[in-house]
Amino acid sequence: MSTRLDAASLRERLAGRYTALDVVASTGSTNADLRERPGDRVVLVAEEQTAGRGRRGRGWASPGGGLYFSALFRPPGVPAARLPWLTLLAGLALVRAAAGVGVRAELKWPNDLLVDDRKAAGVLAEIGPDHAVVVGVGLNVAALPPDVEPGAGGLPPTSLEEHAGGPVDRAEVAVAVLAELAELERTWREAGGDPEGSGLLDEYRRHCGTLGRRVRVELPGAVLSGVARSVGPDGTLVVRDDAGADHTLSAGDVVHLRVR
Repeated sequence: MSTRLDAASLRERLAGRYTALDVVASTGSTNADLRERPGDRVVLVAEEQTAGRGRRGRGWASPGGGLYFSALFRPPGVPAARLPWLTLLAGLALVRAAAGVGVRAELKWPNDLLVDDRKAAGVLAEIGPDHAVVVGVGLNVAALPPDVEPGAGGLPPTSLEEHAGGPVDRAEVAVAVLAELAELERTWREAGGDPEGSGLLDEYRRHCGTLGRRVRVELPGAVLSGVARSVGPDGTLVVRDDAGADHTLSAGDVVHLRVR
């Protein structure tokens, strides 16, 4: 069993980055808890989520030894059209934090964290009223029990500990992820949400393992196959199909079909 995360310690180590940070033993969903909450740069960490959701309302498990949190942002001066970028920034924060414990990870567009083509983390962002965005993160830190099921697209699960060569301190990972997210969001916010001017688009493209790969994209009522070619400034994915036509996608379940 991993030691419960200590809210006071996290607040002290992340001082100045967030206006509020709480840790609860269990809740239905940290995203739901923050959705109607006032404020900006507010974090809620849960040891367990009993009603967590993935994309498209899928069920979502929270095995012990993981890191599960949501962060609420209301970035003034950022146009509403740029708010979806917060989900991509959360993916970058995970990549940076993984590197900090010696794990080389990449992103499956838009924000699944992959290590050796196995899923270590996922992100669900929800845009609400009053310019609010809640970003929910689930990261497998400790080695997983054998009964954890593959996620959407059949991706086998994995954890940081399984690739780090030894035990990983969950509190250290929590501080790293939240610190990186705060730094990325601050840079993005100060640039008015411009991912190009802030350099964040280039960083995202460098870590997006979807680019250059043959993919299958499952869309409502359709399936698209082709090669992922680019991620645009608006966070969309460009896929060129087998007939040579480009398709710009703002959403969809991406499946990596083969290694580049």
